[in-house]
Amino acid sequence: MTISEVPALVDRRALQLARARSLRGGEGPDFLRRRVAEDVADRLAATLRPFTEALDLVSPGGETAAALAARPGVTRVVRAAALAGPGADLACDPEALPFAPESFDLIVSTLALQFANDLPGALAQCRRALRPDGLMLAALLGGDTLTELRQAFAAAEGEVEGGLSPRVLPFADVRALGGLLQRAGFALPVTDVDRVTVRYPHALALMADLRAWGATNALAERRRTPLRRATLGRMIEIYGERFGDPDGRVRATFDIVWLSGWAPHPDQQKPLRPGSARTRLADALGVPEGAPKRPG
Repeated sequence: MTISEVPALVDRRALQLARARSLRGGEGPDFLRRRVAEDVADRLAATLRPFTEALDLVSPGGETAAALAARPGVTRVVRAAALAGPGADLACDPEALPFAPESFDLIVSTLALQFANDLPGALAQCRRALRPDGLMLAALLGGDTLTELRQAFAAAEGEVEGGLSPRVLPFADVRALGGLLQRAGFALPVTDVDRVTVRYPHALALMADLRAWGATNALAERRRTPLRRATLGRMIEIYGERFGDPDGRVRATFDIVWLSGWAPHPDQQKPLRPGSARTRLADALGVPEGAPKRPG
């Protein structure tokens, strides 16, 4: 099977329809978007490198673009949205960037790239669109995001229907995402995770937020028949039983995985070559060469 024959994970048409509904409704609650935009500003504040031209790559809402515009020294921010709408400079597919090589000093994408069918390809295109020593900073949902909803649906479907259907997007592990940065050609790749636990009155309130965000089930292999009322009811019960707090509210996990990497430049730091160390480990530890390990 060639790469082009690999089945798509996400149904792009279904995702675009869900996003269009979200735009009409105001893109839903902004608490995750605001948190991520504040983190973008903090992370860029710790970087001394000046940036003049920045790309906001399909981040939902306008919070990330506003954070980039507030960065001292930035003279131009291009907001490429998933769909054309208010405040967007253009509609853009992150898997088919319309930009020439070396167009930007800074590319930032938040809460969007988890939907990419070809994330390695999207990262590689971002790498090409960066000028030498330009920075790519991305925040996407990964890890154990929505693990509670996934488990509750699986248990309910097993009980009521005797089988399972994919309902929650499979999210990538932070280590795997770090490897993708290296494959895409980024220098000095760094990954970390910000775990956010959100409490809801019940599982239906979480599902309402997902719908408002345009993040309903758009998996290509999803079941096309309507969700059974009995399955939904049992899912809500299981969610409350397994993930409820004493006050009756339930928890939902969002793992925000941060990726950063630089377009290579000759002046960047580079790892030392193997065997180039000038100090022996034994000297640093103050023990004789070949000394036996202390028992743990």
